[in-house]
Amino acid sequence: MSSPAAIRGLGRPLLWVAGLTLLVVSVALAITIGPASIRVADVWSVVAARLGCGASDLSPIRDGIVWNLRLPRTLLAAVCGAGLAVCGTVMQALLRNPLADPFVLGVSSGASTGAVVVVVLGVGGGALSISGGAFVGAACSFALVLLLSHALGGTTDRVVLSGVAAMQLFSALTSFVVMTAADAETTRGVLFWLLGSLGGVGWTDVWVCLAVLVAALMVCGGYARTLDAFAFGHDAAATLGVSVGRTRLVLLCVTALLTAALVSSAGAIGFVGLVLPHAARALVGPGHSRLLPVTALAGAVFLVWVDTLARTVLEPQEVPVGVVTSLIGVPAFVLILFRTRGTR
Repeated sequence: MSSPAAIRGLGRPLLWVAGLTLLVVSVALAITIGPASIRVADVWSVVAARLGCGASDLSPIRDGIVWNLRLPRTLLAAVCGAGLAVCGTVMQALLRNPLADPFVLGVSSGASTGAVVVVVLGVGGGALSISGGAFVGAACSFALVLLLSHALGGTTDRVVLSGVAAMQLFSALTSFVVMTAADAETTRGVLFWLLGSLGGVGWTDVWVCLAVLVAALMVCGGYARTLDAFAFGHDAAATLGVSVGRTRLVLLCVTALLTAALVSSAGAIGFVGLVLPHAARALVGPGHSRLLPVTALAGAVFLVWVDTLARTVLEPQEVPVGVVTSLIGVPAFVLILFRTRGTR
């Protein structure tokens, strides 16, 4: 059995090719799973036809199932998994907190409040969709965190505490709006979204989230060596020439923007950003030039299969994705803690 040290010794190209191959295969297989029987060859046929490389021999109904329903949903699951995992990796290094995740800044709670205000109160007069409202709410929450943390001194602990305060505030606002203004059916729909749902997504959601993810990966990748320096503490990083305050502000803004985009499309999906960075770190080590892409691939594959399980395990009823990630994430995180307890 290969040791982590041996795995770290693999060349980057080999590791990345293996990860990308696993992701592509996972996406193709996940699309075939469901009440309508679809083969992998059918998936390739539909994709090739849409790209102008041939013609699909599937019926219009099956073609629509692949292109309009399963493919965008599965791709968005991959994008959300990659994005949340990368945010968790960056925040754990930036805040020097192994329990940090993408929602520690209250972005998820703010997004939930924004979505609920649009759905229940009809704010925006139809100009704002659920995704738009969620994004505005997430931005407001993050702005509040920045103001609070700056007023309190701007240290790492203050950022985390400000995030906790914002999280509690917006969670309370969400509960208040739902309890006082929503009917039973609306409450059920809102609750399902709050727990994380990839149902009903379209290609617009995929392209927007993918664009934000690619931009965030480029920025975070450029700060990979700086994130390595943060492992020695902020004072040590400063002595190495790192502008601690500016770096922290830039990366917090990037992770908040990415989290807001993902949450606005898929709702709150927990534990991906908490567990996957630890698993990837055990696989390839702490160097962020390798850790960031490996974590992104691991998060993408993980959420593709979690979403597949969520939509099929109680078919025809669908389980919220966030429920499944929590059920899997809690024991996985406990296992990681036990495996790493002697390394610190």
